[in-house]
Amino acid sequence: MNTIMRKSVLGIAGLAFAGGIFAGPAMHADTTSVEAVKPVAVTVQADKPDMGKLVPHGVQGEQSRIDLNDEQVENVKAIIAATKKSDMDERAAVVAIATSLQESKLENLGHLGERNDHDSQGLFQQRPSSGWGTVEQITDPEYSTKAFLKGLKQVDGWQDMPLTKAAQTVQVSAYPFHYAQWEQQAADLVAEHWNS
Repeated sequence: MNTIMRKSVLGIAGLAFAGGIFAGPAMHADTTSVEAVKPVAVTVQADKPDMGKLVPHGVQGEQSRIDLNDEQVENVKAIIAATKKSDMDERAAVVAIATSLQESKLENLGHLGERNDHDSQGLFQQRPSSGWGTVEQITDPEYSTKAFLKGLKQVDGWQDMPLTKAAQTVQVSAYPFHYAQWEQQAADLVAEHWNS
C-alpha cells in the first residue's frame, strides 16, 4: 500500500514539474520596455551586545524582575544615552540600570514627603545634601546618570567587580546586596535597547 501511494505522489509531482517546464510563464514579447530595477534600502539591526560582556561574573542570588511602563522604558533609554555620552560601555549601563531598578524602580522620583529617605530623589535616589547636585539636577535623568557614572569611574577595577560591589561603592547604601537582584533584568534591557 505504501509503495502504491508513494508512486502516485511521485507521479503527480512529476506531472506538475513537467507542466511547469513546458507550460511555464509566458514571456512578454516586448523586451524593450523593461523597467529599471530600483534599489531597496535595507535596514540592518546591529547585533545585540554579548551577554558575557553584560554579565561577566554571572548573576548573584535570586533575581527580581518588574514589568516596565513607557516612562520607565524611556528612563532606561536615557541611562543608556548618558552612558554612551560618558564614553562608557554596556557593562556600565548594566550597573547603572540595576542601581536605578533598586533605588527607584526606574522612576524619576521627586521628594516623597514622610516616605522620603532623607532628601534622596531621582532615578538613583541621590541626595543634594551629599553633594550629588541640586534637586533640579538629580531629577534630570541625563545629569543623574552621568553623576552616578562619574562616581563609578572613580572606583578602581569596577569592571572586574561583581555588580553589587561596584554599585555599593558609588551609592553607599544601607542595603548593599540588594543591587545584585536586578542584574539579569538590567542586562536584558541593555541588550534590547543599546543599539536602538
